[in-house]
Amino acid sequence: MTVLIQGGTVVNADRSFRADVLCQDGIIAAVGEGLDAPKGAIIIDAGGQYVMPGGIDPHTHMQLPFMGTVASEDFETGTAAGLAGGTTMIIDFVIPNPQQNIMEAYKQWREWAEKSVADYSFHVAITWWDESVHADMETLVKKHGVNSFKHFMAYKHAIMCDDETLINSFTRARELGAIVTVHAENGDLVFQLQKKVFEKGVSGPEGHPLSRPPEVEGEAANRAIRIAEVLKVPLYVVHNSCRQSLEAITRARNEGQRVFGEVLAAHLLIDDSVYRNEDFEFAAAYVMSPPFRSKENQDVLWRGLQSGNLQTTASDHCCFCADQKAAGKDDFRLIPNGTAGIENRLEVLWHHGVSTGRLTMNEFVRVTSTNAAQIFNIYPRKGTISEGADADIVVWDPAASKTISTKTDHQNVDFNIFEGMTVKGCASHTISQGKVVYANGELDVERGAGRYIDRPVFAPYYDALNIQAQQAEPVAVKR
Repeated sequence: MTVLIQGGTVVNADRSFRADVLCQDGIIAAVGEGLDAPKGAIIIDAGGQYVMPGGIDPHTHMQLPFMGTVASEDFETGTAAGLAGGTTMIIDFVIPNPQQNIMEAYKQWREWAEKSVADYSFHVAITWWDESVHADMETLVKKHGVNSFKHFMAYKHAIMCDDETLINSFTRARELGAIVTVHAENGDLVFQLQKKVFEKGVSGPEGHPLSRPPEVEGEAANRAIRIAEVLKVPLYVVHNSCRQSLEAITRARNEGQRVFGEVLAAHLLIDDSVYRNEDFEFAAAYVMSPPFRSKENQDVLWRGLQSGNLQTTASDHCCFCADQKAAGKDDFRLIPNGTAGIENRLEVLWHHGVSTGRLTMNEFVRVTSTNAAQIFNIYPRKGTISEGADADIVVWDPAASKTISTKTDHQNVDFNIFEGMTVKGCASHTISQGKVVYANGELDVERGAGRYIDRPVFAPYYDALNIQAQQAEPVAVKR
């Protein structure tokens, strides 16, 4: 398929300029003014619109088995919903059960993802440790294009990593040239606080944020950062929700440490009052970890995004319907953690970010696409409108408006956390692999069209890190 996007303004992370964009054989073939349309090309009139690299969502959980159930969104429906909102690639998570063979889990997730309609890749979680994990990490890096490993510091008695596992995995990741990521919450403290809150008679969703205060996130973020500092490995902290974790990241970055921070669109816009709603189904729909915080934390997170101390935005798309959330009707600890958001991430960030002056258009592209591509080493294949890049493009109509609702969205869940929010600025067209897959409200996707994207390591940088680590080895003093 050949597609020519005419008359729009190209918006990249570094600059904006008027240009046509020609897509051929899945690649951006040319970017410039006055491009001629090849015979048979599909022509998109982008006059008055912006032409931007497709969104990259670096944090999703499609089809995730979790807390006794399985997320309602699978890889086909989830990536389709992403395309409807302008997101053309996801980085999902392989999460082995404790003691499960890592490669077995990886192969299972790859099988589930074969039905994806858009490109995808995987972070792989380290949930336990022995020599087989040590060996499998190398296999994943060298044979399967995995360059990031996830560590849950929460969910005690399930997938939580203790410090020894963190140390072993961080060390191995540095040796291999991979980046480490963490879900930063002190799982031991959360476990005790959950028990305490429940024993005091609080059983509803309001108990969820009470048992996971900002301090447990800040402590874990700082601990992970300091472990990474000692072991000399770059660190990516997912879904920062509060001042305490952002301060830990900012402090480390000011000290010259290579630490990256992610924020969810929802944490920028939704506050903890949702948990006090008397309707259980409503309140339970917002149960996710870390929980939504008080409004002052939203202001802090926006400033973190504006200052560059938070580099990426994500959805943490992990859907559970009302009947699944009902498992915790009498005990908030049993409510499956997760919310949706992949379809609306770009819309709400444009409306509340660009339209309010919090973000420039170029910063919007940076935090929704380019930074993720660079951090996870798929740039310039992804994250830019330039010759030779993948033709993953969103044509953005700044004048279009919509009211977000489960009645009209494409996400496979019965509740939208942005329900009723009116946004101005939406995707008019989405192009994936050079094909028009979304146009003026209509999806045209193919099951299984999504490709697995290898993500190579940063070998020269990590070689230098390993040299530094060797030079830092203690030297015995003869006495």
